[in-house]
Amino acid sequence: MLVKYLGHSAFLIQTSEHNILIDPFIKDNPNCPINLKELPHIHYILVSHGHNDHIGDTILISKKYNSTVICNFEISLYLSKYNIKCMPMHIGGYVKPDFGKTKMVPALHGSSIYEGTHLIYAGSPCGFLLEIENTILYHAGDTGLSVEMTLLEYENIDYAMLPIGGVFTMDIDDCIKAIEFIKPKNVIPMHFNTFEPINADPDLLKSKVKSCNISILNPGEDIKI
Repeated sequence: MLVKYLGHSAFLIQTSEHNILIDPFIKDNPNCPINLKELPHIHYILVSHGHNDHIGDTILISKKYNSTVICNFEISLYLSKYNIKCMPMHIGGYVKPDFGKTKMVPALHGSSIYEGTHLIYAGSPCGFLLEIENTILYHAGDTGLSVEMTLLEYENIDYAMLPIGGVFTMDIDDCIKAIEFIKPKNVIPMHFNTFEPINADPDLLKSKVKSCNISILNPGEDIKI
């Protein structure tokens, strides 16, 4: 399995049979190293919440590849007007797509879709626990520090993708506390340096955390798991 960081909170996960996108903010992402035409065939898209820098290019990609979108119920209703195939779920639930198992877990944030001059309610924000090829991945979505993260210790997470940019999510100090709660084997920092308000230094996180490995990926870099 290959996990490629596309900048912000976007990741491409490639297995021998499936290509999975998480929070596909690509076209308008200043740090994304690829364009939409360079994507492989996308089988699944996971959307953590409705904000444009996370739902991103979901509609364009899913219509091109007939991708299945895994998201909360409210976002699935919104996408249904575009005839997009969805696997709706909600906090605490799980589904079993072809690539493994996906559980939706809480995130502390907002969730809305901006359309014209209107905001559309987009349900609860979330993170995802993914079981793929006997590996447990946690994509936290946009979230602040939460005491509920203590429950994730029991999930035996191999790789945790955690925001560090602050302002809209956890900053580095709170990410360190989250790592203490979650106890993952590895952490991949995300949601930083896309825009000036969320500039952060992932090397600072790495210097302060000794309990697990911090894998700092520049946009376009990948890690083999």
